[in-house]
Amino acid sequence: MNNNIKLIVYAVSDLAAAKKLFGVFLNVQPYVDSAYYVGYKAGELEVGLTPKSPSQNASPPVVYTDTDDIRTSMKMLSDAGATVVQEPKDVGGGMTVVMVKDNDGNIFGLRQKSL
Repeated sequence: MNNNIKLIVYAVSDLAAAKKLFGVFLNVQPYVDSAYYVGYKAGELEVGLTPKSPSQNASPPVVYTDTDDIRTSMKMLSDAGATVVQEPKDVGGGMTVVMVKDNDGNIFGLRQKSL
């Protein structure tokens, strides 16, 4: 696992309004702009926006770090006490992500770019 935070994803109820706000806040235009994901590059960090599901209450952002072997990293986190929230999932663009949570319910993620 990489020790650098690479991505923060916010689930938002109004993607268009959030896109406008985050564009002003980050002072950049999105490099990805779709109905299911809007992504900004802010230096070395990526900030992403995804639509919040209707049943989803307020949710904190999910922070991701990169890994070269998502399944091994997921097992290491599970062995350290994390619970898998989302099994490895191909989210397009050659990217696979997984989400885990700690004993306090804090969710964080891993991502792996396909070679």
